[in-house]
Amino acid sequence: MTRTTNARPRNAAATREAILASARRAFAQSGYDGAGVRDIAAGAGVTAMLVNRYFGSKEKLFAEVIAATMAAPIILTAENLASAKLGEAIAASLVDITKAGDTPLEGFLIMLHSASSKRAAEIGREQIEAGHQKVMTGALSGDLAPQRAALILSIVAGFQVMRQMMGLSALADAEPEALVKLLAPVFQLLIEAEGADRPL
Repeated sequence: MTRTTNARPRNAAATREAILASARRAFAQSGYDGAGVRDIAAGAGVTAMLVNRYFGSKEKLFAEVIAATMAAPIILTAENLASAKLGEAIAASLVDITKAGDTPLEGFLIMLHSASSKRAAEIGREQIEAGHQKVMTGALSGDLAPQRAALILSIVAGFQVMRQMMGLSALADAEPEALVKLLAPVFQLLIEAEGADRPL
């Protein structure tokens, strides 16, 4: 007589996504060093052994999480990159995602809370260079494109910290239109590369 069971076969794709989702939450809240594999596993309803089986190591899991947060960009969207006023498009998107009271983006929180970890910083740098910086550089022409792209990303990150995390009143309380008006020409200057080919 065959015994029946209510256990269902594990859906590998769903399990993988559950682990990634749990890892995103854990890294965003506690950073790379503070998020343990067991905590991530518990959040996904699996064992730590299964997390390692799917991703190999915490480092590889962290790298995949960072890559996933960049797969659906909010600022460097295809629409923004195709805009004739790219500087203004970047500025408007940046101001919109840093509104007072809004929860910061997970990808931003993950990098912010993990930056003090040397290994996490290395992994983050590799992913940023292969992701957002590569995309931004590809949208630019002229000399020093990688450096200009990196400056744009640095301004974006710094603005997020000061306006949304620190709540600097001059930024947090400002009219969005005023901030866009100030930021747009800064981004546009880096985009157009005026003077980028001049010797230092």
